[in-house]
Order: sequence, then C-alpha cells, then structure tokens
Amino acid sequence: MFNIIGAYINKLTKDDVNKFAISKGANFSNEELEFTYSFIKKNWKDVLKNPAIFDIERYSRYYSKDNFIKIKQVFNEYKGYLK
Repeated sequence: MFNIIGAYINKLTKDDVNKFAISKGANFSNEELEFTYSFIKKNWKDVLKNPAIFDIERYSRYYSKDNFIKIKQVFNEYKGYLK
C-alpha cells in the first residue's frame, strides 16, 4: 500500500493540491499552498504510519482560520480510512 501511495505522492503537483483544496472548499493563499505541498511531500509517511498521534493543531498558524477548519475536517474524514 505504501508503494502505491508513494508513487502517487512522487507525482503530486502543487496544482493537484490546490485543486483538491478547492474541491473541499478551501482557497489557499500562495503561502498556504506552498506549506501544504511541502508538508505532504516531506511528512506523508509519518502521518500515515501514526494518524492517531498526529497533532494537526500544531499547524494552525500556517493557515487562515477558515482554511484550517476545512483542513481539519478533511483530515478527520480521511483519518477514518486509516484505522
């Protein structure tokens, strides 16, 4: 499973991240998009290995209030698939 996800992440672009965010109702600033893209590229394995201990609140300062609410909703939705 990690190999499939890793292959997807390797091909992931900022545009892909932005389109997904928009589809979930978030409109990222350039800084938010850059942070999110870099975070995904660098940390996806750790988040997938330990979703229950991942503290999303640590990253609230990188987003507007509205976008962070939407990010938390999406994270919690997808975290349910990792159990």
